[in-house]
Amino acid sequence: MAHLENLVLCRESQVSTLQSLFGERHHFSFPSIFIYGHTASGKTYVTQTLLKTLELPHVFVNCVECFTLRLLLEQILNKLNHLSSSEDACPTHITCETFNDFVRLFKQVTKAESLKDQTVYIVLDKAEYLRDMEANLLPGFLRLQELTDRNVTVILLSEIVWEKFRPNTGCFEPFVLYFPDYSIGNLQKILSHDHPPEYSADFYAAYINILLGVFYTVCRDLKELRHLAVLNFPKYCEPVVKGEASERDTRKLWRNVEPHLKKAMQTVYLREISSSQWEKIQKDDTDPGQLKGLSAYTHVELPYYSKFILIAAYLASYNPARTDKRFFLKHHGKIKKTNFLKKHEKTSNHLLGPKPFPLDRLLAILYSIVDSRVAATANIFSQITSLVTLQLLTLVGHDDQLDGPKYKCTVSLDFIRAIASFQSFQDTILLALWLWQRWQ
Repeated sequence: MAHLENLVLCRESQVSTLQSLFGERHHFSFPSIFIYGHTASGKTYVTQTLLKTLELPHVFVNCVECFTLRLLLEQILNKLNHLSSSEDACPTHITCETFNDFVRLFKQVTKAESLKDQTVYIVLDKAEYLRDMEANLLPGFLRLQELTDRNVTVILLSEIVWEKFRPNTGCFEPFVLYFPDYSIGNLQKILSHDHPPEYSADFYAAYINILLGVFYTVCRDLKELRHLAVLNFPKYCEPVVKGEASERDTRKLWRNVEPHLKKAMQTVYLREISSSQWEKIQKDDTDPGQLKGLSAYTHVELPYYSKFILIAAYLASYNPARTDKRFFLKHHGKIKKTNFLKKHEKTSNHLLGPKPFPLDRLLAILYSIVDSRVAATANIFSQITSLVTLQLLTLVGHDDQLDGPKYKCTVSLDFIRAIASFQSFQDTILLALWLWQRWQ
């Protein structure tokens, strides 16, 4: 299996376990296998590569594409029918609406000579979507070998643990196999294996080492790292192409690629621009932030209520407490501007900086600007704590033992405007911002 070891790197233990479970073609395999792990941990690739290399009869179905019961069952049956039919024959389309029909039709399809006395493998990728379908579907797949009396193994691939799948009524327990995340050494080995033929392996390995040194702390996704490696490699080897440096001049190559890797940090996990646009940015040495839409969400994308909390905190920090009645109550009465403002309040609050406000005032403003009724649940308080952790709010302590915590808002008006522009907020917020500017 030397060829298989070259195709599947850093997954020797998982490959060995799967091979022992599969056994020989005519052996009865385990009825169901549950493989889980984080995204880009090699679950799908290892399973597909192993089944193709061993030439085992199998069908691969993505549960995201087959989002209904009928689509899922028909996809499996028609792919099996294609495997069992000869190359010259044109297989007929099979229709199936219930799992009972699926069991009956599955027995008919697997009677074919090409599938006789062989283990048939059904691979269901993104298997967590099965939980949203009929209640009998998942237990049925786990007992498919028993229900059909056929040599069949169902392989479930998922990013969540088996405990999130297990039905309350109980079901057949699958063999559970975990794919851990790749270590930095594993990533170095896998990415270095992709080196271009025109460059030496050591040269590309040095580049991957630099890339992982920058991105490993913020990104462990193999697919994303591979994408970043391909995009930024031309800039890394640019001095070598121009004859300004050799492949061993690591320091000069690093100085050339460093600013471009910092720009790429702004687009990790994002696909707001194409690869051609990114190459144009590198060629022109422009700021990626100047490109419309690029990384605009990285600084302002917050949970739904966190946006309202932050806006309420901004209004509480820069508006005197006496203005809350005027801004947020419908029947506040008439208040003259001359009597309303004291002498020291005529100075722009923006120049004076944010002022502390108590938690009760923050929640009162929050309830005023949110259209729906919001209860003071643990979810709201946890989001306030998260904003403090993100340093968008600052906890400034207590005035005395009886008073609650006090906060300050640390973001600018432009930040608040950016938040409001990404979601259609109520007119109350826009009116409050307008009133704040009016009194400056």
